[in-house]
Amino acid sequence: MSEASKIRFAGTTLTKEEQRQLLQSILPACQPQEGTPQNTFTPDELEQLKKAIPSLQIGAREEVKKQTQSNNTIDIRKLHEWVAPQEIEEYSPQQEDDSKPEEQNALNWYGMPKFRPDADLAREFRAQVRSGEMTTPTNGVCPGFLQCNLVVLPQGPVAFDFLLFCQRNPKACPLIDVCDVGSPFAPGVAKGADLRTDVPKYAIYRNGELEEEVNDVTDHWPEQSVAFLIGCSFSYDGALMNADIPLKSAEQGKNVPMYNTNLPCRPAGSLKGNMVVSMKPIPAMQVAKHVEITSKYAHAHGGPVSVGSADAIGIADINNPEWGDAIDVGPGEVPVFHACGVTPQAILMESKVPFAITHSAGHMFVTDLPSDMGV
Repeated sequence: MSEASKIRFAGTTLTKEEQRQLLQSILPACQPQEGTPQNTFTPDELEQLKKAIPSLQIGAREEVKKQTQSNNTIDIRKLHEWVAPQEIEEYSPQQEDDSKPEEQNALNWYGMPKFRPDADLAREFRAQVRSGEMTTPTNGVCPGFLQCNLVVLPQGPVAFDFLLFCQRNPKACPLIDVCDVGSPFAPGVAKGADLRTDVPKYAIYRNGELEEEVNDVTDHWPEQSVAFLIGCSFSYDGALMNADIPLKSAEQGKNVPMYNTNLPCRPAGSLKGNMVVSMKPIPAMQVAKHVEITSKYAHAHGGPVSVGSADAIGIADINNPEWGDAIDVGPGEVPVFHACGVTPQAILMESKVPFAITHSAGHMFVTDLPSDMGV
């Protein structure tokens, strides 16, 4: 054994057997590979040993520097009691500063969702919502920004079933984000936002029944919540406007009409029910363009499920929507039906879910993300 490879504790040189036992007990990762000379170390391995054991001296020096007594000092007679030093503190979610929910990890992989450069516009709108200035439907609002439906459930089997339901029914429930348990913050989609206050109107359900609609759910938010954000068809309103396709509901200051259908969703655990659709009257000569544009937005329900026929999807009276406001279909216009983010409300009611918070139909959460992300 070379002088540079000798191991010494407090002036005492260890025998080969003592060195072998020491390494096997506390530094198995530094053992030489099979077939290599025993107890031979590379310079990198020697550096690892020095860092792992502060009281270690490697080499032929006779003098040992005095070191301050610490918990890392090793008694070779009690190797079985030795515990590796904690050089790196383990991460704990509790270490995060809840006062800064907007902080994002530095992500730079290709295709990652990025906020719009003018995201301050969406943040100003959310500030208006939070202050109570804005309580109306969000169709036509903040064109170019992704809007989301909201579903909040207590952690547990129903929350898992809903996650599964979204995975199985991406047309009706295109999932954008799921918040951490207990958190009302979604920093990956909206900087500084609070889901308890930043939706213009909320609906609270108990045992499948609508209990009330409010503008702030801070006092109702479950301690162990799971919040889901689902893409909304309002997200492509800006693209339709840019193509000169009229948004009749927004022009008339009305909410969009929404209807129950006979289109069954794929069940998931305790959750079952039919799809809900929204309707836009589109000029007949622009229907093809409308379908072309909306079909690119799979994260916001995508293209229509029916064009022209309400009867085909079980809608008996187009002038009597279950949610929103009735809109006349004028001469030369065609009713176009899209899957709608009110589907979760219908599912929660059909399945008699004990408790849930959702957005009120037509009142969306506006994110900082571009509406055409992934298009």
